[in-house]
Amino acid sequence: MLKFQEQASSRGWPSLLLRLILGFGFAAHGWAKLSRGPAGFGEILSHIGVPFPHITAWVTTLIELLGGVSVMLGAFVIPISFPLIIVMLTAMFTVHFQYGFSTVKIKAVTAAGAEFGPPGYEMNLLYIIGVLVLVLGGSGPFSVDNLLLSKFKLLQERARAIFLTLKCKLTCEAPSTRKK
Repeated sequence: MLKFQEQASSRGWPSLLLRLILGFGFAAHGWAKLSRGPAGFGEILSHIGVPFPHITAWVTTLIELLGGVSVMLGAFVIPISFPLIIVMLTAMFTVHFQYGFSTVKIKAVTAAGAEFGPPGYEMNLLYIIGVLVLVLGGSGPFSVDNLLLSKFKLLQERARAIFLTLKCKLTCEAPSTRKK
């Protein structure tokens, strides 16, 4: 690893940048669904045969929006990763897989600009891998998770100190006070 990579990694910049772009992407998609009304997304889900399409539309919208904000903040990254990955896998296998891997498919270039075909599952995989990197590598020092973990460790250390003090008081009596 190069020196600048070691410094950036030790300071937590890679996880912060990854969290910000992944979280923003999820939140932007969730916000788009919410601002257009989840009922419209529910209709799309109904046409592709998703069970309980309107409930699923609301659940998906909230998972993307709130999960995206949570990932950006680095808050509860591990638990929120599972529903985010499920959303990506569902989108990948119900919509994008049939269009192949590539996200960008240029159908034609006209005077008005490029015309694109439907996106494949490439972006779904990138989101899934990005989330897994955060799960396996941690959300980094600039995160709510890290703040909570440091508070938890401090509480653990205090509880251990209290426990050891009590244990010593109970078992470490002075020799003159012990009964023979």
